[in-house]
Amino acid sequence: MGPHAAPFDRPEYDRRLVAAREAMARAGIDLLFVTDPSNQNWLTGYDGWSFYVHQGVILPMEGAPVWWGRLQDTAGAQRTVWMGEDRILGYDDHYVQSTTRHPMQDLAARLIGMGQGGGRIGVEMDNYYYSAKAHAVLETALPQATLIDATALVNWCRLVKSAPEIAMMRRAARISETIARLAIELAEPGLRKNDLVGEVMRAAMRGVGEDWGDYAAIVPLMPSGADASAPHLTWNGEEMKRGEATFFELSGCVRRYHAPLCRTVHLGQPPAEMVSASEALCEGLEAGLDAARPGNTAQDIAAALHAPLKRIGIHRPNRCGYPVGLSYPPDWGERTASLRKGDLTVLEPGMTFHFMPGIWMEGWGLETTETILIREAGPAETLCDLDRKLFVKP
Repeated sequence: MGPHAAPFDRPEYDRRLVAAREAMARAGIDLLFVTDPSNQNWLTGYDGWSFYVHQGVILPMEGAPVWWGRLQDTAGAQRTVWMGEDRILGYDDHYVQSTTRHPMQDLAARLIGMGQGGGRIGVEMDNYYYSAKAHAVLETALPQATLIDATALVNWCRLVKSAPEIAMMRRAARISETIARLAIELAEPGLRKNDLVGEVMRAAMRGVGEDWGDYAAIVPLMPSGADASAPHLTWNGEEMKRGEATFFELSGCVRRYHAPLCRTVHLGQPPAEMVSASEALCEGLEAGLDAARPGNTAQDIAAALHAPLKRIGIHRPNRCGYPVGLSYPPDWGERTASLRKGDLTVLEPGMTFHFMPGIWMEGWGLETTETILIREAGPAETLCDLDRKLFVKP
């Protein structure tokens, strides 16, 4: 392993392997092939911008996992994973974006050579990084195997964070606070949005103290005015204007761990309906934090949040949060539980969520959010420390 090896010690990875294998046993899976970069990192520490080609982690029921990917990326694996070089496999470059062969043919040959070409093999079918073509080729190349949908099997193992993971998220939270404060401080009429984003991204990469910033799984979202009525617009080159609100959806990132934070700034006096919505939203956030206790459910948080909003006539049909932690683009969510009606996931100490009740109305939008930690007892802890309000700059 090189100087940039896996960020946690071996006992932490051993804990993760036990959890993943217990989940495999429950699902009746003999071998797991993981393609989600977040799950690859969680199991092995692998960290590189190589997820545009086929790669993954092979997890048998015994022994260390195997990282498999493009041959030129094996050097990156050697410098980031905790396993030895004998657990790193690379396929030749003639497989890359070829019309006559596919990397899954190499993977199948490797599995057969390992004596793992039969049985029940779990694959992440509903995953950004595992294509329909990949599945079809792998199925054809492994006629003795049964491919089982193991989507989110590892994701659910990640739901309760360990103490070292929580410590990493706290470090990311310090960067989140810093860049959110900077965005609020710099926002003024006449400032081009791309210039504001440039300053925020510069600060995010510089980090805080000894914690250098990594790239976040989602780029800064900073729509203004009517654009803020849509939740997922990014930025443009227009100037900020008096009479408009801009929300900042941001996250610091340390060794791939996130702590998202959103705040909204209004340039000039905000309309009464926005002020009223912000007050109800903050009341709902407080109620949701109080409901976010071990033993309660994900839907309890949503119910507590929505009550004050309903009183002023705001109906939110969408979820108000999701688990966060370790992630890669295009999303910092973990794609498991959701804070919404009907989700009966029982809250446990160590779970971390982005409590994200954005309000997107006709002509304007408002976001005030927190990354929260379910504690051993009592209401949830917010990992970031920043005033929870609508920021107004006259």
